[in-house]
Amino acid sequence: MSTISTVVFADLTGSTSLYETLGNERAAAVVSRLTQWIGEIIQAHEGRVVKKLGDGVLGVFESANQAVFMAGEMLRSHQSHLQRWPESVRMEIRLGVASGEVLQVDGDTYGDAVNVASRLSEKAGPSEVWVNDVTAVDAGVVPGIRFRKLGEFDIRGKTESQMVFLAEWRDVDATDMLTMQAGLSAAAPLNDSQLGSIRISWNGATLEFSSDEVPVQIGRANGMQLCVPDPRVSRVHARIDWHQGSFTLTDQSSFGTWVLFEAGETAVPLRRDSCLLHGSGKIALGMPFGAGAPVLSFVVSGSNMRLQR
Repeated sequence: MSTISTVVFADLTGSTSLYETLGNERAAAVVSRLTQWIGEIIQAHEGRVVKKLGDGVLGVFESANQAVFMAGEMLRSHQSHLQRWPESVRMEIRLGVASGEVLQVDGDTYGDAVNVASRLSEKAGPSEVWVNDVTAVDAGVVPGIRFRKLGEFDIRGKTESQMVFLAEWRDVDATDMLTMQAGLSAAAPLNDSQLGSIRISWNGATLEFSSDEVPVQIGRANGMQLCVPDPRVSRVHARIDWHQGSFTLTDQSSFGTWVLFEAGETAVPLRRDSCLLHGSGKIALGMPFGAGAPVLSFVVSGSNMRLQR
């Protein structure tokens, strides 16, 4: 039977390193306990657990509002749990949420919304909830959640780019957040077709990411694409995205991020907000430049962003 539903795909990050650290049997037990807990949270918020897929859980809700609310509550609770877990067994959760037509067959769920939710969870960073535009509109005002437009993304299996929103569950300044449906419908299409790359260096090592490999998560936690194991760095500290032909750095930390461009004299402070990255420069994590902060260097290529003279 075909219905309009909201699909949630919750995925664990860091499970690969967990198996390497603990061995197959112990790691499988940890993953099983966590996916069981995820399923219980889904059911407690009036959702249905469709199935578990290794280190992922697929659930379905009748209400987009309830699905997004559940996602926020799950991540808040999980963050509290992580503070008490040993570093070796900590795994983050990332969620993709999509609303649309689904088909229920013998207890399983199929359809476009299932595919989109799975792809969004792949693109989301640790402790992030990415939702499609239908979910953001249908959910309306969700307690404890603010929607922030991330832009249009190519979703595997879709012929057209999809507008994607971040369902921000942390306590942040809502100046650039969207909660009203009128604001969502006014989202302008973006052009992400141009390719770009960003090269990031830290502690003698250099990593390069193309525009189709973002988002890139920076932080102290295992599972970060760029792990900086320094106590002044938050577990999930910052994220680099690609929108409208430019790389964007977004601070997600407790103590802030500072950006100093090569041609600039003053660092740009970020506290739960974003700036465009262009040319080359440095990024200080957790404290300002000159105070002994961990500092990354970056070089951007192929971006639409140019220095303003």
